Formats: sequence, structure tokens, C-alpha cells
Amino acid sequence: MSRFKNMDYFIFIPYLIMSVIGIIMVYSASANIAVQNGGSPLSYFKKQLIFVVLSVIIVLLMSRFKIHKLRNKRFLSYLEIGFFVVLVGLLAIGTTINGAAGWIRLGPFSIQPAEFVKFFIIIRLANIIDARQDLITQSASEWWHQLWPTIVRVGILIALIFLQPDAGGAAINFAIAFVIFMASGISWKKALAFLGGGVALVVALIQFVLVPLSKTDLFANSYQLQRIIAFTNPFGHATGAGQQLVNSYYAISNGGLFGVGLGNSVQKTGYLPEPNTDFIMAILTEELGAIGAICVMALLTFIIARIVLIGVRSTHPYHSLICYGVATYMTIQTLFNMGGVLGVLPITGVTFPFISYGGSSILTLSFCLGLVLNISGRQHQERHALQTTTG
Repeated sequence: MSRFKNMDYFIFIPYLIMSVIGIIMVYSASANIAVQNGGSPLSYFKKQLIFVVLSVIIVLLMSRFKIHKLRNKRFLSYLEIGFFVVLVGLLAIGTTINGAAGWIRLGPFSIQPAEFVKFFIIIRLANIIDARQDLITQSASEWWHQLWPTIVRVGILIALIFLQPDAGGAAINFAIAFVIFMASGISWKKALAFLGGGVALVVALIQFVLVPLSKTDLFANSYQLQRIIAFTNPFGHATGAGQQLVNSYYAISNGGLFGVGLGNSVQKTGYLPEPNTDFIMAILTEELGAIGAICVMALLTFIIARIVLIGVRSTHPYHSLICYGVATYMTIQTLFNMGGVLGVLPITGVTFPFISYGGSSILTLSFCLGLVLNISGRQHQERHALQTTTG
């Protein structure tokens, strides 16, 4: 236990609690679906348990990892080339799940490489910005001169994810990159103007291009465009594209304040498709009520706030940028998931951190969280060394 004496238990304990809640909720939400598909009611539960055990191992290993090894140029270059090759290959031969050809089938498991790109973008951008911090803070032109090759390569990775198509994954990766770039010293006014213009363009594209196209015969069967139609008018498509969102509303309404009891959800019995993934928070709210959902959200918010605090406290720009990137990743993914469940955002297919079923998401989050715990442990050691010196 002495090896983990610097462990930040303000992050580690809430993470363990959420992981346990995730295992319970995946079993509750998936048992009926698994039986209907001719499998065992424990099939998803067993896989989720394996993912969580691996996640804990990764978190512990990463918390003790020599962090400077992640900055090796050759390692980062090989990793980048590997992601380019895999993402291009997926466009041609990837396994399609929920309309996106972004999966690699490995026996009973499926891996989504786009999830791991999030971790790569965090460590890649943090490294390049820290290495050239003195130069990129001189002027906007110098910032662009130093970073444009990296911006282009990251942009290509995000574009390849978008083309799968995985708009949710692409948007999360873009948000991670944007926040890290914002923290690099770029003008806030220029960055916010660019972001505002981008958001306005996306909204206009959805409203005036994608929605009309989704009503034509050519795009009638497009999974992603039908999600947009469901978002704009879910009850008008309650037996089709809007089924998930409508039944999500019913689940939340049934749950009320205190829920109908663990395991007693009605919507998971065939009404809400895939209740153990994108819409697991709807099932959690139905069974544990708004109080249960608020508690889960509070735990996650506490973890994110703690990560941001660690980033603010750090005296090393590399460490700070990693923390900001991880906090952004978890925040945006949570907002996208809950936005889809509540109908305030189009359904993007992203999971809820630590709660939804999905190995790629859990493992990526564990790499990120382990890295943050590593940074927090180093801060604790530095404070202890300073106190010893001054004392």
C-alpha cells in the first residue's frame, strides 16, 4: 500500500463507486435484452465486470507510470501513424454498429479505436504545446507557425472519425483540442469568435441542409440523419426514429423523484432500444429516481472539478494541459449523453462515463484518469518535499 500512499482518493473512491454503480445498472438494464436475443442474462454483466477490472488495473498502473515516457517523439509518431492507418481501414472494412463503421470485432468483444484517439490527442497536444510554450505565446502568427502541422494532423484524425460517421466522437475530440489550444496562449477573443462561428455553421447545416435531406428517398435510411429528425420531432416519429427519445421521456417520467426500484424498469423490457448503452441514464432515473441520477451526476461533477483543480495547481504546463483535456473529455461526453437522453441535443451515440456498457470508453477513461492520478501524486510528493526542506 505504500506504493499508493500519494493516491488522490478524492478521485479514486468516487471513480470506484461509479464503476460499481455502472456494473449494477448494466446488469439491470441488459438482462432482459440479452435473454430476448437468445443469450444469458449475465452476458453483458460479465463483460462489463471484465472491463471494470481491467480499468482499475490500468488506473493503478498509470498512476505509477513514468509519465515522461509518454513524451517520447518516436512513440507519439508511431501511435499517430497507427491511428491514421486504423481509421482509414475502418472506413473500408470496419464493423458497422448503430450506423457507424468504426468497430473492430475481436471475438465476443468489439473495440472502437476512435475512443482511444481522445487519449492520444490529449497527450499529443499537451506535449507539443508545452515543448514550444515560449515561442507560441509571443504572437498569434508565431502560435500558428509553430502549431499548424499538428493542427492539420489532429484535424485529419477528427475528420476520419466524423466520416465513419461518428459525429459525437468527432465533436468530443474537437472540444478536447479546442480547450487545450485555448490554454496554450491563443487570444480568447479570436478563439471564441472561431468557436461561435463554427457552432452557428453546424446549427445552420443541421436545420437547413441535413433535416431537409433526411426527408428525401436518397437519405431516408441514413441512421445519423434520422437521429436529427428524431431530435426535431420525436413524437412525430415515435414508432421509428423517435422511439428511443420518446421512451426515454417515459422512463424519466415513470421514475419520478425516488424511482420504481432497482430492476423494476418497464422501458428496458423492449420499449427502449439498447437501454444499457446510450440511454442507461434513462433506466437509472426510472429505477432510482431523479435523486439517484443527481447523486451519480454529483459524483462525476466532483471528479471533473477535482481534475480541473489539479490542473490549476500544477506548476508544469504539460500536466495542466493534460488535466484540462481530460476534464473536457469527461464534461463534453456527459453533456452529449445527457443532452440526448433529455432531448435537448441530438442523439450522438456517446456513452455516459463509467456507467454505460462499453469497453472502449471505460478503458480510455481509465488511461486518462490514471494519468491525472499520476499528476496528482507528483504534486503531493512535491509539496511534501517542499515542506521537508522548509521545515
